[in-house]
Amino acid sequence: MNPLVTVIIPCRNAEKWLALSIISVLEQGFEDFDIIIVDDGSTDGSVEIIESFMEQDSRIQLIILSEHSGPAIARNIAIKIAKGRYIAFLDADDIWFPTKLEQQISFMRLNNYPLCFSAYEKINEDGDCIGKVGVPDKVSRQELLKTCVIGCLTVVYDKKYFGQVAMPIIKRRQDYGLWLELLKHVEFAYGLNKPLAQYRVHDESLSSSKLKASKYTWILFREVEKLSLLQCIYYFSHYAVRGILRSKFPRIAVTLGILRTIE
Repeated sequence: MNPLVTVIIPCRNAEKWLALSIISVLEQGFEDFDIIIVDDGSTDGSVEIIESFMEQDSRIQLIILSEHSGPAIARNIAIKIAKGRYIAFLDADDIWFPTKLEQQISFMRLNNYPLCFSAYEKINEDGDCIGKVGVPDKVSRQELLKTCVIGCLTVVYDKKYFGQVAMPIIKRRQDYGLWLELLKHVEFAYGLNKPLAQYRVHDESLSSSKLKASKYTWILFREVEKLSLLQCIYYFSHYAVRGILRSKFPRIAVTLGILRTIE
């Protein structure tokens, strides 16, 4: 029988933290899942680490790309062959808490929600918690265009409801593009405001550069979402101002409802 959940992990030279990420999935209290790891042309020992876990657990499948293609293509290859009804994402340097899948799948099935995300912690290279990111109870597509409150490592979506929806092929913000696409087909994505994962902040992490993230947010709005110039200016202005408030003036952001604290 097919697993209920397929976990998708793109990997690119992640030998430093990869084992911790895989272990965090294998130690889930919820066990009805398989894992597709797509190695995106790694030149370090990542493949050997994955293969060692495959010898211990048959739920792990490895796909090796001969050359570096980017996380969007890596994830899309896995999405295309995923057998699980629910698709969950984890990057090779991030970590899930042991009850992550159990809580989200129960939350989704109880309420018939096809798209779910959660709060998460930020950790440094040594694994120390350096902050927590709260999330709203729900978010619409229009609100998400103003600021992306959905962390990729926390998302679970119902493939039976949406079908196999691919990420846009852009270098960054491709996950943001997928959430916007999914929200064209459902009114809200629903959030669990409790940390169920840990996002690792380091020099190599794709979102470590705010300037580059801003550049690709504009590209996403203009070239992928095909928003008019006025719409792009409107939503990008919200994105920029809200980002400044969230990072520099968190108390004001909380007061305005832009930033959610952890309950």
